[in-house]
Amino acid sequence: MKQVFSRKQLGIPYALFLLLFVVAPLLVIIYYAFTDGTGHFTISNLFHFFTDPNTLGTLCYSLALAFVTTCVCLLLAYPIAYILAKSEWKMKSVIVMLFVLPMWINFTLRITALKEILTMFEGSLAYYPFFNSVVGMTYDFLPFMILPLYSTLTKLDTSLLEASYDLGANEIQAFLRVTLPLSVPGIISGVSMVFLPAMTNYVVLDMLYNSTYIMGSLIGSYFSAYDWHNGSMIALVLLIIICLFTLISGTDEEEQKKGGALL
Repeated sequence: MKQVFSRKQLGIPYALFLLLFVVAPLLVIIYYAFTDGTGHFTISNLFHFFTDPNTLGTLCYSLALAFVTTCVCLLLAYPIAYILAKSEWKMKSVIVMLFVLPMWINFTLRITALKEILTMFEGSLAYYPFFNSVVGMTYDFLPFMILPLYSTLTKLDTSLLEASYDLGANEIQAFLRVTLPLSVPGIISGVSMVFLPAMTNYVVLDMLYNSTYIMGSLIGSYFSAYDWHNGSMIALVLLIIICLFTLISGTDEEEQKKGGALL
């Protein structure tokens, strides 16, 4: 009997990958989050998250660090992406590649080089831990903000700008009422790509001698102390926060076609 090949069968390896490396680990985290040391069901870990001053303080610090990093990246990336998108340089694609090029270098080497530069100017990195963390995060995540903004701005319909000029708008008005609203999908995509990782990327803090914990380092400290239950609960709550943020800031299909969800 001749077997008929179906395109749906191509999804079997992907489904197996999701089950083994996404669903299964998530079920393990949920199990440890809602059990105690004896394996019995409990919600004390959830109460501990919302009542422990150390956990709440770390969450607030992580949110503040991620918010400032995202704002700095946006303020730096938008003018760069706008100038590159609107310019008529023949080599602007090469310039875009130069912003992405540092991502090809080992992460540890990049942060180590940045640490040496900051040490030259500051002497001791312990004096400005929050500032140094923002600089390190911005250096690490800036390309993730530039790329979706550049992709969105290059695909804008120039006839809309011409229409705004014909209706009497000057360059500032045209930017505020046409370009900026149409680039919102790219902004949302860039913010998502920077804000969410910045909440958990504790490697930058450790390498720049910031003794303050963020959520990623707090989770790691619990697992290092073999407290998998509280560590799993923090990871689960953080996952829920990330999912809510993604749902709130999600772009629809039409916006994605414009390049707002490049990454």
